[in-house]
This record gives sequence, structure tokens and C-alpha cells, in this order.
Amino acid sequence: MSITVEKVQNKRELEEIFEIRKIVFVEEQNVSPDEEYDEFEESSTHFIAKLDGVPSGTARWRFTKNGVKLERFAVLKGARGKGVGQALVQAVIDDIGTVNEAKGKLLYMHAQLTAMPLYSKFGFEKVGEIFEECNIMHYQMERYL
Repeated sequence: MSITVEKVQNKRELEEIFEIRKIVFVEEQNVSPDEEYDEFEESSTHFIAKLDGVPSGTARWRFTKNGVKLERFAVLKGARGKGVGQALVQAVIDDIGTVNEAKGKLLYMHAQLTAMPLYSKFGFEKVGEIFEECNIMHYQMERYL
């Protein structure tokens, strides 16, 4: 089983990650498409994860006024539990680390409760109170680069 994670380079890959997000967030988790796709699509750095060459996961990151936000981590049901999520988190953190403007900045995310153990493995810690976003409970998780 081979996992690769790369930056999205073209329109076809962008369509593939949007399809993954549609399946995971819109169909499985009932997130409104209006909330899933936003004004940050073009300004974010997107990633596509492939399991044995098949598009299976995605994530993105972007600069905000608070630091660097990691978002839209999604892995297709059939690829879960096979290391795709871990590979995505590692690839995103590694990529952020290559950007001079990100050095020393706060990395943060709005983590669904079920994903918190994954992010904890990478040094992210829960901050603040539980909150609801798109009818799903989250905690903010943070760490510094």
C-alpha cells in the first residue's frame, strides 16, 4: 500500500479534491455546499493524497490574521485507518515549514472531535471551549511551527 501526498497542480486535481470534500463533508456529514466551498479556495495551498494512485484525501492551508490555518482535512471512507490522514497532516506541516513568512507563526485548526487524536500526534493541543461549526462539534487546536 503506497501513500503519496502532493500539492494540487492543475484543474483536474482541484476537481478531484473538491469531489473528495463533497463526498466527505456534504454527503456524509451534511455540510451545506455553500459552507464547504468558500472565498479562500484560490488563496489556499491545496493537497491531494493518493492511496495506491487513487485520489483518497485532501487538505489545505492558508495564512490568516491569527497565523496559519490548516483546514478541510478529508479522507474517503475506504481509505480511513490506512495512514492517509497522518500523511496529509505531515505533508501540510512540512510544506508550511518551507515558507519563510510562516516561521514562528501559530498553526491552528478547527478540529472535529473524532480527528483530535490524529492532530495530537503532531503536537497540536486543544485550546478553549468546544464549539459548533456546520452542525459538527469542534475544538480549536494549536501549535507553533
